Amino acid sequence: MSAVAIVTLVLVAIAVLALVGYLVRIIFILRHANDQLGKITFGVRAIAHQTKPINELTGNINANLGAVADALEGLVADVSRSDESVA
Repeated sequence: MSAVAIVTLVLVAIAVLALVGYLVRIIFILRHANDQLGKITFGVRAIAHQTKPINELTGNINANLGAVADALEGLVADVSRSDESVA
């Protein structure tokens, strides 16, 4: 085998090893990113689960506020009538 062929094989081997090194590094980066996305997904699902009862509570609060608003409107009407009768 000639020296040129040996040098070519060595350079090809170095290029292949460099590509393998970069690909392995990319694999580790993607695995890390996948782990982080899994943790983020878990956190978002936990937040969604913890805030789920709020929907039920807001319905009750809204109903109670409607009753309070009606009572205040009646009170304002009574005060208006009493102011008119005094004047």
